[in-house]
This record gives sequence, structure tokens and C-alpha cells, in this order.
Amino acid sequence: MTAVLPSPPRSPVSYWLTRFLILRLLGCVYAVAFFAAAKQILPLIGSDGLLPVGSFLARVQTALGSPSAGFLRLPSLFWFGHSDAVLQMAAWTGFALSCVVVAGYANAIVMAGLWVLYMSFVHVGQDWYGYGWEIQLLETGFLAIFLCPLMDGRPFPKREPPLAVLWLLRWLIFRIMLGAALIKLRGHTVWRDLTALYYHFETQPIPNPLSRWFHFLPRWILKAGVLFNYLAELVAPWLAFHPRIARHIAGVFIVLFQFTLILGGNLSFLNWLTLVPALACFDDSWWSKLLPRALVRRADNAAAATQASLPLQRAAWVVTVIVGLLSVQPVLNMISPRQIMNTSFDPLDLVNTYGAFGSVGRERLTVVFEGTDADAPDARAVWKAYAYQALPVELNRRPRQIAPYQPRLDWQMWFASMSTPNQYPWTLHLVWKLLHNDPGALSLLAGNPFPEKPPRYLRAVLYRYEFAPPGNPERDWWKREELGLWLPPLSADDPRLINLLKQAGWLENTDSVSP
Repeated sequence: MTAVLPSPPRSPVSYWLTRFLILRLLGCVYAVAFFAAAKQILPLIGSDGLLPVGSFLARVQTALGSPSAGFLRLPSLFWFGHSDAVLQMAAWTGFALSCVVVAGYANAIVMAGLWVLYMSFVHVGQDWYGYGWEIQLLETGFLAIFLCPLMDGRPFPKREPPLAVLWLLRWLIFRIMLGAALIKLRGHTVWRDLTALYYHFETQPIPNPLSRWFHFLPRWILKAGVLFNYLAELVAPWLAFHPRIARHIAGVFIVLFQFTLILGGNLSFLNWLTLVPALACFDDSWWSKLLPRALVRRADNAAAATQASLPLQRAAWVVTVIVGLLSVQPVLNMISPRQIMNTSFDPLDLVNTYGAFGSVGRERLTVVFEGTDADAPDARAVWKAYAYQALPVELNRRPRQIAPYQPRLDWQMWFASMSTPNQYPWTLHLVWKLLHNDPGALSLLAGNPFPEKPPRYLRAVLYRYEFAPPGNPERDWWKREELGLWLPPLSADDPRLINLLKQAGWLENTDSVSP
């Protein structure tokens, strides 16, 4: 993208600072996502992970008939090699490239590299990468490739930000917000009667230190919060396509809403990622009043020396046409009474449909793994609980602020608590590993109550948790009620456990996909 055209007259609306902020924030999100992968990917999908990637790729290859068919359906670099060393190298390479972007160097090549690397993890991540923000990061990251020049990675290059790509980012934030609003209106009645926040802060996947404070706010404030939710998700998105003042108003409401969600819970990097396309609602006239003068002057100097690039403009319009065509199915889904959320309609996840919290639970269920070194798992056995990194277990433990980092085991156990072990069979693999003090599995938890030798038996108990009122005599953060066994006591030599693991291929080498 090096061909130079005569410099056009300067537009009264410019986006040099907007592009600068979008790329820096996106770099931060990528950095967190790749860092989390580097820390967790081996115990999750490594050769000895809970859901080994080799076994997964072998099943896909068998189902589709060949590795090439599998690659076309689930594009990933890991079809060409998926050893533990390759997984780690890819994660740390992505983290390093993300830091380069955060530091101020972002061109199309770097952004494309980040997109390909992260897509490679998402498409083989199985349960651990099945969240809406994964495909949202891929869609956002794809658009960011065309927001900057091919080679020039300086914070303020000579090429003006393509307006078409900024419109595509507005189209993205429109679909994210409106999709979330519609899934709520069509979903649980608590959204329609404005009582959703009576339960949300307590029952959300991972509460944070402020969640209890939000939970015990007066009911009228919580109802007003639902109305603010609708204002940000149902009204503001339409203003994103209007002239400057309306766009700025839309951006303010969406940004304030995202920061409210950040304050009230640990929703991974979702809200920080959603801020990225929301920034496209603002132009330099807005940022010039908020950012340091030195940065504003650099943007002004770049705008004064801008050189139009025909290849960059053409690439932006080609992408616009592609996104337009791929938007048909997401739009039809969004207006359908049978709307589904967080779904991709193309193998590259270029244009997706989104939504969050279409239903809100009225109780918080948590599965707690407990072990004992007693000779028999009877009434005399003393059981010790395994603490999660962020999910509540101990009653006196204050919820952690862990987002934008995502402890992926904790998130999956939140879903598993509302289901059965049959639907989450990898929990039996986790039990097996804990019965052997497996270092990888233990790294996904907050600690090991059996540091000297593994427990003889391990079980999983289902509890109902509630926030304890502030100022309670015990100074507890939680109170809980035992509901029963989620998994019965199991030992390492239990034939039921061994047979199930063998049937799943977890007690033998399943790394059988040819590179």
C-alpha cells in the first residue's frame, strides 16, 4: 500500500487520534488474551491437558474426512503442528506482538499476525474458547488490519485512517449493543419487569470486590440500572451513524455503560474489547479536548502532511463489501424471534452475532471439589476443599478483581454448576488429575490442600451461595447451603472412572493428527 496520490483537501472531521487510541486499546486486549493463553493453554489443551488439542484435531479430521477439510472448517496454524512447545511459542509471540502495538507500532502486517495467531487458538480451544468475546476479538482484530498502512507502523503515519473502516467499527458496535438488548427483551422476564439487577451481581459468573455493594443497593436504583442498560444498548447504537454531536452522545453512553459493567464484575476482557469499536463514535475534535497537547500536535502535524493511498482506500472498500455481504445472516438472526447469541456464520469469524445475559439466574450454584486422605469416604472422613482462582469457595474470602484476565476453568465451572457431569465430561479428567496431584491441573486452581501426597478420594459437592449482608458478625462475604453431591467420591483405582477416561481417550496418547 505504497502508491501515493496527491494530498486531498483536509476534511473538517479527522480521526488520527481515534485510530491511535483504537489500536493501543486493542493491543492491550490482545496482550491480556495472549498472556492468559500462555499461562493456561498447556493444562487446558496441551498434550496432557484436560481437552488435548491432538485428540480434538483427530476427531475433526475423522468427521470431515481430511486435514485439509478440517483446516478449511476451522482455520488454525495448529493443524501444521500442535506440540506443547508450539502452543507456548504461539502464545508468547502473540503477547510480544501485542506489546509492540501497545508501545505504538502497529501496521497491517503486525495486526494480521495477531489476528491469525489468536484465531488459531480460538478454533482449537474447544470449551475453553467458546465465549462471545473470542469471536468479537477476531472480528475487531480483522477490521483493525485495514485501519493502518501495510508497512508504516508509526503512531501517526502518513496515511489517513480509512473512513470506511471506522464506519465498519460503528456497524460492529451497533450489532454488539443492539443484539445484547434484543436477546434480553426476548429472554428472561426479569429484564422486562426491570428486576434483572436484583440477581445479576450475585449470580454472574465471577463477582468482583464491588459486586456485593451493587447487589445491596436500593431496589429503585437497580431498576434504574436496567433502564440505563436499555438506553445504552437499545437507543444509543442508532446514534452511532448520525452526525458528530449524536455520535458523541452515543459513544458517551456506550463507554459509560461498559465502565459500569467493569466496576460491577469480572467479565474477562469483554467490556474493554467492546470499548474498541465504541471509540469510533468519536473524532479528533473530541479527543483534542481530553488528550495531552503534545499528542494532539503530533496528530495535527500528521494530518497536515497526509498522503492519500489508493491501495489502502481500495482495501478498505473491498472489506466493506465483504462485511456487507456477510452481515446478512447476522442481521436476519438479530431480527428473528428465535435469535441466538454469540455465533459465527463464516469460518474466519469475520461478521458475527452477539448478545449477553439473555437469561439471568436467580440463584448462584457452585461445584466445589473436595478431597480426603481417609481410608474410606464415609461420615468420619474430613474433606478439604480446592479453592478456585476467582469463584467463591471460602465464605470469608473477598471476591477478587481478576478481569480482564480470564481464569478459564473458573468460567467453565460456573456453567457446569448449572448442569451435570455428563455434559462436562472433562470434569472427570480433572478429578483424575487432582487424584494424582498433577501440576498442570493444580495451576488452574488457587492452591493444593494436599501438598505432600494426593488425596485418596475426591468428590464434587454442589452448593448454593448468597452474598452475606455487609457488616455481618462473622465478617463473611458469602453464606452457602449444601444441595448434594455433584460427583460421588472417586479414587484413582475406581474402575468407573478409569473406564470413562479410557473411552474418552484420556488415558492414552491421542496426539495422532499428522502435521
